[in-house]
Amino acid sequence: MSAVWLKLLTLLTILSCPALSGPVNSEVVWKDSGEAVTIQCRCSKPDQEFLTLTKGLSEEYHVLYRDGKSEKNTIQEEFKGRLQLNRGFPNVDIFIKNLTSNDTGPYWCEYKKFDQASSKILKMKGTGSILLVVTDRPQQFITDSACDPLENNLVLVFVVICAAMLLGIIMCFFIRIIILKTKTLRTKNKPRKVPTNDVYEDMRGTIRR
Repeated sequence: MSAVWLKLLTLLTILSCPALSGPVNSEVVWKDSGEAVTIQCRCSKPDQEFLTLTKGLSEEYHVLYRDGKSEKNTIQEEFKGRLQLNRGFPNVDIFIKNLTSNDTGPYWCEYKKFDQASSKILKMKGTGSILLVVTDRPQQFITDSACDPLENNLVLVFVVICAAMLLGIIMCFFIRIIILKTKTLRTKNKPRKVPTNDVYEDMRGTIRR
């Protein structure tokens, strides 16, 4: 069941994250715990000064900060000892090993440059952003069509409940139709009261006597 929910969560994340499915070069990467991944950050403008690798939908978690001039790297404590850099700035290959499920999430390559004319730091998205999904076990839900017995039982119970609810709705619908038709027939076949002249005839007979 955890594998199924993880897959659904990933699809929702993709749908709610237009930047990952937009023109920026990006992909969804599936890994198992203990494996490694390489994030290839690329920039079309070589005059950039800084590279930041962020994580999260809102890019709230800074994994790496690299100064292109001094080549000084600031690595988040959680990734120290697991993160390595290859190639020169600004095109950087970021290698992360010993992945865990906590590493699951979108990773963004962002470049920065100080603009002297405006005295502001200009930001631009680089290519290479990925959506990383780390599973605790092999991806059986992708390569194997067999499901867990517990999952099969839950699916069967859900199908039975849906079928019973549908059958109940159909029966209520037909019963309502039958009741309406019965009322209509009773109304049509109800005998009408025909007025008689019995009282008038009796009074006329009494007067004659």
